[in-house]
Amino acid sequence: MLQTKLIASIPDLLNRHAGERGSKVAYRDASTSVTYSDLAKRTANLAGQLADHGVAAGDTVAIFLPNSVAWIESCFSINRASAVGVPISYDATESEVLYRLQDAGCSAIITTSDRAPLVAKLKNDAPALKLTILTGEAKDGLSFDRLVSTPGKSAPRDPSDITNPAFIIYTSGTTGRAKGVLLSVHSMLWIAASCWGPISGLSEKDVVLSPLPLFHSYALNLSVLSILATGATEFIMEKFSISDAVKMLKSGEYTIFPGVPTMFHYFLEATKDDPGLKLPNLRLSISAGAIMPATLNREFEARFGVKLLDGYGITETSTMVTMNWPVGERVMGSCGLPIPGLAVRIISPATGEDVSFGEEGELIVRGPNLMSGYHNKPQETASALRKGWYHTGDLARSDADGFLTITGRLKELIIRGGQNIAPAEIEEAVNLIGDVVDNAVVGIPHEHLGEVPALFVVKREGSSLVDKDVLDHCRERLSSYKVPLSVHFVKEIPRTGSGKILRFKLREILVPPAKAS
Repeated sequence: MLQTKLIASIPDLLNRHAGERGSKVAYRDASTSVTYSDLAKRTANLAGQLADHGVAAGDTVAIFLPNSVAWIESCFSINRASAVGVPISYDATESEVLYRLQDAGCSAIITTSDRAPLVAKLKNDAPALKLTILTGEAKDGLSFDRLVSTPGKSAPRDPSDITNPAFIIYTSGTTGRAKGVLLSVHSMLWIAASCWGPISGLSEKDVVLSPLPLFHSYALNLSVLSILATGATEFIMEKFSISDAVKMLKSGEYTIFPGVPTMFHYFLEATKDDPGLKLPNLRLSISAGAIMPATLNREFEARFGVKLLDGYGITETSTMVTMNWPVGERVMGSCGLPIPGLAVRIISPATGEDVSFGEEGELIVRGPNLMSGYHNKPQETASALRKGWYHTGDLARSDADGFLTITGRLKELIIRGGQNIAPAEIEEAVNLIGDVVDNAVVGIPHEHLGEVPALFVVKREGSSLVDKDVLDHCRERLSSYKVPLSVHFVKEIPRTGSGKILRFKLREILVPPAKAS
C-alpha cells in the first residue's frame, strides 16, 4: 500500500519531525550528530545564507563532501534555497569534478578545506562558479560551520512544488560522457512511499547503519531522503569498513543495513571464523546496485538469520524498479517483483512487442518515479524516454509469477561492485598515452565485485610501454574503481566495418564461451 504521507516537501518533512520528535537524533557520523529540531533550524539558516550570498532560485550547487552529517545538511539546505543539488563523489578526479561543474553550470560548491586548492584551480574553467563554502578551516571561502549556525538575512525559500528538478545525479553513459539525470523530490520520495515504507517497513522505529556513498542515487534515495521521510535515525559511515561494520552491527543498536553485494560478500569473509556471531536487533539487510548471486543471498541468511532483500534499480527511475519482499515466497537469484504502482514491460529489442514469460527482452519502465530527462541532452532524453516509457537498456526475463531476473545489458556498462563504468571513459583516458595506437575495455566476471574492467592495448611498434605504465596513467586520471584490473597487449582491436569494437571477441580471449552441450 502506498504510504502517501511520506511524499512531501523537504521543509514540510523537517518541520513535521521537528514538532513530533524534535529531540531525536536524525543523522550522525563518527564525529557529530544532529537532532530533527536542530536539522530544521540549521538547514533554514544555511538556505537563507545561500540566498544572501547570491544563490538564486534554480541555481545549481555542488556537494563535494565525504559522507557526513554536513553532506545531509547541505543537501536539504540547497533544496530549501530553491536551488538544485549536484552531488559529486569526494573521490572524483580533477577532470571528473570539472566536467560536472561545467555541465551543470554550478554557481556554488560546498566542500572541505582539503579540497579548496582543487576548487580554486578549477574556477578559471568553470566560470559560473562564484561561491565556495568550506567545512573545517575556511581560509579561501565562507565557513560552512558559521553559515549553518547563523540565521541569514533572507528566509529560506522553501519550495512547495516538489515535482520540479531538485537533483542532478551523474551516471555514466555508454558514450563515456557522464549524463546528468534530473530527479525531483516527488520522484525520489515516491520510492520511499511505494518501496522502503511498505516493503522494507522503514519507519521512525528504525536505526539504520549506512555505508553507501551519498552521492549515489541509491544512497540519496534511501540513506538521505527516506530517512527524513520516515523519521528514522541513521549512522553514516564515511567509508565502508568491514571491521567497523561488523563491530557496529554486533552492538545491537541497528535494525537495517543497506549495501551492495560486494559488501555482503566481505561481511561473510570477515566473519567466517566466528560461526556463532550474532547480529542482535538487525531485522533486515538490503542489497541493490548490482546483481546479487543466489548463493551469497542464501549463505548470508543462513549464517545470520537475517533477511537479505535484493532489488533492482537505476538512477533514471529514482532507483528502485523491483524488490523482494520480506514475506511470502522468493525466487533466489531474481531481483524480485515490480514495486507497487510501477508499470514494467519486457519487450523484444527488434520488434518492440512484449515477449512471453521466460523469454529475454529489454526491460522498460513507466511510473511517477521516472526522471524528467538528462540535463542539457535532449537527444539522449528522447532516445531513453519514449511514449512515457523509460527504456533501461537492460535485458531481463520474467517468470509466470512476475519475478524478474536481469540477464544482461544492451548497454555496455560494466557494473563493478554497484558502480557503473563506461568502457569509453577508460578508453578515452588511455588514448592520451603517446605510445598507444588503439585500445578497448571489456567487462569480465569477478568473484567478489561481479564485474571488472579489463584493458586491451595496441602499442606503437618498438614501444617499451608496459602494464605498470598504463595502470599508473589510469590511476592519475580515473577514480580508483574505474582503473582496469589487468592490461593485455594485442596486435589489433577487432572492429566492425563501421569501426565499432567487437568487444565479445576480446572478452572471449579471457573468458572462453561455454561449449554447447
